[in-house]
Amino acid sequence: MTAIGGTTRRGVLRAGAAGIAASTLAAPAVLGQAAGGRLALGFWDHWVGEPANAAMRAIVNEWAQKNRVEVTLDFITSVGNKNLLTIAAEAQARQGHDILSFPTWQVHDQQRLLEPMDDVMGRLIQKYGPVNQASEYLAKINGTWRAVPQTAGTQYKGSAARIDLMKQHAGIDVQAMYPAENRLGPGAENWNWDTFLVAAQKCKEAGFPFALPAGTFTDATDWIGAMFRSFGADLVDARGNITVRNNDKVRQALDYAKRLFQHIPSEMFAADDATNNRALIAGRTALIFNPPSAWAVARRDAPEVARNTWHFPSPAGPVSHPVPHLPYFYGLWSFSRNKSAAKALIEHLTQLEQVQKLVDASVGYDIPPFASMFDDIDTWRKVEPPLGTVYNYPIRPHHKAVPNIAFAPAPAEIAVQMYNQGIQAKMIARMVQNNEPMERVLAWAEQEIEGYKRG
Repeated sequence: MTAIGGTTRRGVLRAGAAGIAASTLAAPAVLGQAAGGRLALGFWDHWVGEPANAAMRAIVNEWAQKNRVEVTLDFITSVGNKNLLTIAAEAQARQGHDILSFPTWQVHDQQRLLEPMDDVMGRLIQKYGPVNQASEYLAKINGTWRAVPQTAGTQYKGSAARIDLMKQHAGIDVQAMYPAENRLGPGAENWNWDTFLVAAQKCKEAGFPFALPAGTFTDATDWIGAMFRSFGADLVDARGNITVRNNDKVRQALDYAKRLFQHIPSEMFAADDATNNRALIAGRTALIFNPPSAWAVARRDAPEVARNTWHFPSPAGPVSHPVPHLPYFYGLWSFSRNKSAAKALIEHLTQLEQVQKLVDASVGYDIPPFASMFDDIDTWRKVEPPLGTVYNYPIRPHHKAVPNIAFAPAPAEIAVQMYNQGIQAKMIARMVQNNEPMERVLAWAEQEIEGYKRG
């Protein structure tokens, strides 16, 4: 633990203590609200590393100097699910941090212990407009905001492709297709899963297969979930009805996946969240679905790869154009002893001025929940090399795409189980690796989901 001002204090944690970096600050509330006392913060330990963490630390420290609140700031890694272990331990102990970063489904999981945030969200929405539907689905429960969508760590998982390899082997100029401007270029109207299939085949034949994981972790679940959704292939509808076998669109999505995975290395079924990153950085693949973290590492370790990487949305489907989305949220425990200061800090962190600093420090990785902020932040236009490589990483209006959470719109208590089990990837594996008939795979999936509903 490091300290600012020579003081330190670690929040009470019973799990996930390893891998935590911390700073102790002195801080006030903002927006004219009285504060005082203490706050303990547990934020996600950023994949981009210390530059992103340092920006968050500086923002909190600046906020700190204007008030009389002693603040402990811990950066908690998601490696080994230590952030999830921390959330579970604090929920059980009813003590620990005041504010924690809650990934994707954790707001629903801990909703009964989270302080309502309607007052904060009301002011933010009035100022910046609505948040995206995916964030609302995850954080607004039974009409009440249980958390505030945060910028740090929130990401899209669109295409990160090699400019040179896609042009040479697939005949696709990704820079021309998605220029660093508020317009689509030639070929963008045909950036769909059919085009993607042909490109995957050609790049594999050239020795640069797409690195598309198909395990039960987030990188795999998110892109596969968006692909299924683009076909309209929901396994469970918004009312909780299982629609696996009476939905021809599920069959279409599975049939497509089976054809696609003929051109994907078989080891991708055993891949983890870092496998696709390593493949891009090492120059072994022409395309991955990922935020700019792999490119950011390549800037340091493989500059030639970084100079030839371009980010843009994942393909459109026959029904819609969803792009994989993975948001984080600021959650305030109901057992916090300093809720007014905590809410003031959360609101401060969500203002455009602070969001700009976070996006800058993460080299464009972090995505604000308010689309109205995109045009006010010039980071994505300026980041290089090559100049504009992450301009089309955020979903912009001219993309005509939407953020997607795998397994929405199913009720969250069912969706989270399908998500954690990676059921769509397992369906694909049964067809591709085990060569099981589609009807048997559909029957298996239906039985699994029925178990989730009963459980």
